[in-house]
Order: sequence, then structure tokens, then C-alpha cells
Amino acid sequence: MTDQIEPAVVVVVAAALYDTDGRVLAARRSAPPELAGRWELPGGKVEPGEVPERALVRELREELGVGASPVSRVPGEWPLKPGYVLRVWRCSLDSGVPAPLQDHDELRWLAPADIWSVNWLDQDVPAVKSLTGD
Repeated sequence: MTDQIEPAVVVVVAAALYDTDGRVLAARRSAPPELAGRWELPGGKVEPGEVPERALVRELREELGVGASPVSRVPGEWPLKPGYVLRVWRCSLDSGVPAPLQDHDELRWLAPADIWSVNWLDQDVPAVKSLTGD
């Protein structure tokens, strides 16, 4: 019997960021080239030693220039590329107006009826379905 060490998994956090009208924010990727033009829930990687909720707050500040608060975790975890998983939180917008500061070139607030009007990244589709109950 050999001891095997589980490979470290990188957690990527994403925000289902809602406005007061119940719309969710979608962000269009500008980089890397293989993801450019596709849409995602904004967020990013959790740094070593960082709590996921704090990473999410940091990422939203860096990527969108806003203050936000995680409200509740969306049940589930979705695989990204090997060694990476996506976890999503419903978040409230506390301050600022979202702007595409890093890795994005456009943002859209999507009403529930419009949620599928953008070309989501394949990796984000299951998480978005969890939000909508589809």
C-alpha cells in the first residue's frame, strides 16, 4: 500500500452579484485569448491562506472597482480545468458602479428572462443553471 497525497485544488470564487432590481451581473472576458468574448460570473482565484469569501470581495474590488458582500453560497462546486473548481456566492453590491477593470471588456446586468442572452463560458453554465433553477 502506498500513501498518495491528494493534489491541491485551486478554488476559483465567483459572484452572482445582484442589483436592487434582481438582475445579475455578467462579465465578458477579454483574456486569455481562448476565453475572450465569452461571458462569466466575475471573480477569481483564492490565494494561499485566503478565506474564499474574502477572496471574492478582493476580486470584485480589483476586477470591477466595487464593494460587495457575500450573502449566501450557491450549493455545489463545478470543475474547471484540471485541478481547479468553481464555487459561487450570491452577493450584494454595497458601493460603486461596476466597471470592467481587469480581464473583461464589457459588463451587463441581466434580468432573469435575459440570463441566457449571452454566450456563457461552458464552465459557468452549470453554476448559472443553479442560480436560475434550470
